[in-house]
Amino acid sequence: MVDQVNLSDFMDWVVDRNPGETVFHQAVHEVAESVVPFINANPVYAKIKVLHRMAEPDRSVSFRVSWADDNGEVQVNRGYRVQFNNSIGPYKGGIRFHPSVNLGVLKFLGFEQTFKNSLTRLPMGGGKGGADFDPKGRSQHEIMRFCQSFMTELYKYVGPDIDVPAGDIGVGGREIGYMFGQYKRITNSFSGVLTGKGLEYGGSLMRTEATGYGAVYFLEDMLQHIGDSVEGKVAVISGSGNVATHAAEKVLQLGGKPVTLSDSGGFIYDPEGISQERLDWIKRHKTQRGARISDYVNEFGGSFHANQRPWGVPCNVALPCATQNELDENDAKNLIDNKCLAVVEGANMPCTVEAVTALQSAGVLYAPGKAANAGGVGMSGLEMSQNSARLHRDQEDLGAALRKIMRDIHTACVEQGAHGTGPVDYVKGANIAGFKKVADAMLAFGVV
Repeated sequence: MVDQVNLSDFMDWVVDRNPGETVFHQAVHEVAESVVPFINANPVYAKIKVLHRMAEPDRSVSFRVSWADDNGEVQVNRGYRVQFNNSIGPYKGGIRFHPSVNLGVLKFLGFEQTFKNSLTRLPMGGGKGGADFDPKGRSQHEIMRFCQSFMTELYKYVGPDIDVPAGDIGVGGREIGYMFGQYKRITNSFSGVLTGKGLEYGGSLMRTEATGYGAVYFLEDMLQHIGDSVEGKVAVISGSGNVATHAAEKVLQLGGKPVTLSDSGGFIYDPEGISQERLDWIKRHKTQRGARISDYVNEFGGSFHANQRPWGVPCNVALPCATQNELDENDAKNLIDNKCLAVVEGANMPCTVEAVTALQSAGVLYAPGKAANAGGVGMSGLEMSQNSARLHRDQEDLGAALRKIMRDIHTACVEQGAHGTGPVDYVKGANIAGFKKVADAMLAFGVV
């Protein structure tokens, strides 16, 4: 009898092994739904349970992070690193500092990262890490002490040919600098063990812009595929960090008009459009301790909508760039009612399952994060290669490389997700294209 995978049985197996980790279950189901028919059409993958092995991390490490605050009081946090799959290269994925961090969240992110990194066609496996530490409201010295204590444990598990972390929510250039300094201090070595570093010590140009720019490049390719363009499109964007602001910047450069940005307190709406000058102000403002996006209204006008999300604002395209599950079924229906053409994920899994189903059923172009926001890790991969070769690439060269990475990802998604004359199923395309490369490597290694 030919080996077959049953989706329901597989998901029961995943849920039983990972109780209570709902976002991880969601991420695995989203991939499995696409790849199970592909596996059953190619039973060599089922025979040695490639999908089951992909859904189990190579290892998950948790550790205590003890540090002293500015009052001398000892604080205790929990740190993690989930090394999910290194079949095609060293583990690669960000470090997140946020109170919501737990093992289930990091397993979801590490699982997604495996497919995202595969789509870039660069030799990078998937991993993710972080801690339940909240940098908001902490002084620079407190953040430094925490980062140093975190790296004192993490350094045992990472290295340029083992695992190369980067930044994520709560971890920017400052935090990367503190962690890299501690790694260098402990190991007495200068190596490309982290990406997102400062330009002075091995970082890459274009890294800050890459995720936001890449998401809009993917949007541009989606629209070009149906004979349209970004020019003249009104864009609703969530978030106000690097990804969101640089997505807005690239929309502007391509002739579109971004009208919203947000943070945990709510969103701003500027019907005139958020200009480059105003974006530059936001970038500067958000680096200040305690800064909120609501301050934009006092500076430039528009309106602030407290404790709300921007998905009811009339738009042509939407880019959720904040966090997971921020756009639900009702939000999707609002976008559909407003004749939104495309939703492109700048964050990791920001759309709920129900939202994705509604968008796809209505014929809205939908790009999952593993494809659309892969520009950031693609640029991190290029930083790794620059560190290994001890060289530095210029901005024009890296900009062209980023554009090619995103175009190649779009092409791979179309190849695997096109259905005759109907709209491209970018979820199916991304999942199968990402799965196949990792699965073929696992087949080559045997059962390990």
